[in-house]
Amino acid sequence: MATTPPNRSWMTEDLRAFRELAQDFCAKELAPHQDRWAEQKQIDRQLWHKAGEVGLLCLSIPEQYGGGGGTFAHEAVLYEEQARSGDSGWGVSVHNGIVAHYLNSYGNDEQKQRWLPKMASGELVGAVAMTEPGTGSDLQNVQTRAVREGDEYVINGAKTFITNGAQAGLVVVVAKTDPAKGAEGISLICVETDTPGFRRGRVLDKVGLHAQDTSELFFDDLRVPVANLLGGPEGRGTEGLGFVQLMQQLPQERLLIAITAVAAMDAAVAETVRYTKERSAFGREIFKFQNTKFELAECATEAEVSRAYLDQCIERHLRGELDVPGAAMAKWWTTERANRVLDRCLQLFGGYGYMAEYPIARMWTDARVSKIFGGTNEIMKEIISRTL
Repeated sequence: MATTPPNRSWMTEDLRAFRELAQDFCAKELAPHQDRWAEQKQIDRQLWHKAGEVGLLCLSIPEQYGGGGGTFAHEAVLYEEQARSGDSGWGVSVHNGIVAHYLNSYGNDEQKQRWLPKMASGELVGAVAMTEPGTGSDLQNVQTRAVREGDEYVINGAKTFITNGAQAGLVVVVAKTDPAKGAEGISLICVETDTPGFRRGRVLDKVGLHAQDTSELFFDDLRVPVANLLGGPEGRGTEGLGFVQLMQQLPQERLLIAITAVAAMDAAVAETVRYTKERSAFGREIFKFQNTKFELAECATEAEVSRAYLDQCIERHLRGELDVPGAAMAKWWTTERANRVLDRCLQLFGGYGYMAEYPIARMWTDARVSKIFGGTNEIMKEIISRTL
């Protein structure tokens, strides 16, 4: 496990104590199970209940809805410790940082009372169904339809690359309620997965993230009450606000990715320093070769500089000031740096770096998708360019 990161300007005594809790949980409940979870293509369902029991779910959701009553800083600490433990299978950032916040931000009181306490206990696992086989980052052109019939929506469509898809009990579905209106016809509708017409596809075979239950989801004439629509004035659920809701929440999603990327860099550098000081070649420690020292010096610098901007973004987000371009900058920069640092660290392991039993190999393969999900890095640059 990597060493504890340095204190940052946004850290408090409460957060330092919470870090110890998160670190202990990740060391005991995540790290020992990586190989088994990768083989079964998903974490143990019981992990969600264990996390709920110790208070790690819905950390920044108000206590009145069963949450921890904390801030995004608590979420950041948990995701750092998860990444630094070597785990990438537990989809807690989607559950906590995305799905719970859609409900908290756009749900009415009845919706919050109905679903958030169960998410906080681990009884319900949350997922968000955006991506489709033919759309990718182009959310405006989703093909899933939700047609209103009386007091119900009839949903038809397919989604893919859905984190928590195999275990989710609640899915926030991005669907077109008025196809003629383009982006303005998109709505977010909550679907409980025990509803007739909901069907899970396969858990997908991926290059990395082998322990994550990334799945296909299908909706075949699935009927849900109109009351499951999210958003609108005073939580009344006005149709067509889905795209705005997505755009409002995407900065936090992209910040979550940046947090994990920087933590992965920290973990990779620490693991590589340890390895190169323990292993010898040509009669001396690998670390003592000038190339090794220079490579690791550059990797450590990349991680430190990335963390500086990340911390600035976290501070801005805690004040409610992080904008879309700022989050896009954080996402593309940190994920590009992480992939470069992990590749250079793996090289210093030699042939062992390519062996699956070495943590650096898992980190390397897991990191590649970070340049794709949450909006590709090319999309991030497009977003930033619009402000220039």
